[in-house]
Amino acid sequence: MSWLFGSKQEKKETPVAPAGQAGFDANQISDISSILKSNTLDPTKLHPLAGLDKDIEYLDLDEEKLTTLEGAGNGLLPSRGWTDDLCYGTGTVYVLGLGLGGIRGLNEGLKNLPQGRVDPVTNQLRPVPFKLKLNTVLNQVTKFGPHMGNNAGVLAIMYNLIDSSLDNIRNKHDDLNSLAAGFLSGALFRSSKGLKPMGYSAGAMTLVAAAWCGLKRLIN
Repeated sequence: MSWLFGSKQEKKETPVAPAGQAGFDANQISDISSILKSNTLDPTKLHPLAGLDKDIEYLDLDEEKLTTLEGAGNGLLPSRGWTDDLCYGTGTVYVLGLGLGGIRGLNEGLKNLPQGRVDPVTNQLRPVPFKLKLNTVLNQVTKFGPHMGNNAGVLAIMYNLIDSSLDNIRNKHDDLNSLAAGFLSGALFRSSKGLKPMGYSAGAMTLVAAAWCGLKRLIN
């Protein structure tokens, strides 16, 4: 009659693993650190792609070594080679040219501000709106700033390329290379304008290179 009144459901007991199969004795556990320090916990098996079972791998730092060229250590900043001189030198000169050109444009804009006009009907002076004055100044700044910055950047690129080439040819870096690089870069920059502009540009760049060499000697 068990089918009529129902039958008692037997309780299923889950099997408990012996203490020896857990990898450690539960009676010896005091805190979490005792589990982490046990010999049965191998962190190298947690994730095989982590490479925890390998030794420490060091990066190849040969590219970070400074240049050993004779005389190259006399610069203002440590250099790893001609690429550093090209990038840092060109960027610095471009920003300086951009700033100087912007200052010149600001001066030109302030000198050439639009003036007010006399109204023929009321015979009174009409003031110029502030937006028109501001637009005039900004136009002059954006005219002279990028122009001078671009020219200075091109000169810096040519100077650093020629200077680095002379360093590799002579196997040393000195003031003679800098002066020659300044002369050649200035002449090449104005080569399409004729001999007279070439001479002026070459002389100016030679003076700039001489001033740069003198500044490095003064600081060092």
